[in-house]
Amino acid sequence: MSKPSLLHVVKSVLAAAVGVQSDKNREMDFKHGSLPAYIIVGLIGTVLFILALVTIVSLVTG
Repeated sequence: MSKPSLLHVVKSVLAAAVGVQSDKNREMDFKHGSLPAYIIVGLIGTVLFILALVTIVSLVTG
C-alpha cells in the first residue's frame, strides 16, 4: 500500500475531529501515514475553524 494522498489525510483528520473515524481507516493511517502530514492538516483545520467562528460571531454581534 502506498502513502495516503492529501485528500485522504484531510478526510481522515475531519472524520477523526468529528469522531466518526472507522477502525479500518485509523489503522491505515497509523501504518502508512506520515505523522507530520496529519499534524499540519489538523493545525490548519483548527485555525480555519477558529477563524470561521470568529467571523460568524463578529457578523452576528456587530
